Amino acid sequence: MKRQRQSEIIAIISEYEIENQEMLRKILAERGYNVTQATLSRDINDLALEKAVSETGVSCYMRAKKVNKRNFENIFTQAVTHIEAAGNIVCVKCHSGLANAVCATFDSMNIESVVGTISGDDTIFILAKTEADAKKLASLLKNMI
Repeated sequence: MKRQRQSEIIAIISEYEIENQEMLRKILAERGYNVTQATLSRDINDLALEKAVSETGVSCYMRAKKVNKRNFENIFTQAVTHIEAAGNIVCVKCHSGLANAVCATFDSMNIESVVGTISGDDTIFILAKTEADAKKLASLLKNMI
């Protein structure tokens, strides 16, 4: 439940300019996640969300520009079930509903050898610049789970 809720939080802040925890709590409730303020605070901390000014000038929750390695490892080890490289693509399988949260955190790391990512409900495709980059990345990620 926690993992799915946190994935939903990432989706919500990507879709809306969430100015405060109460606004986030209400949208979560509309989507079936009734949480206390304390639980929401812990989720915000776990996901390393920060308040920043959006392009429209609104102070709202956003994914941290810089994610520390420990936060990524926490999310990654809890969510990922399998990793496989094929050509210059790395396929990362996650528990249902968690791929978006893992992908968002991974993207914020801005790894130079990564061209881009696509995530679904339980799968992430990471496009690496070269096949060698993909193999190296897959090996690194496999060592984390």
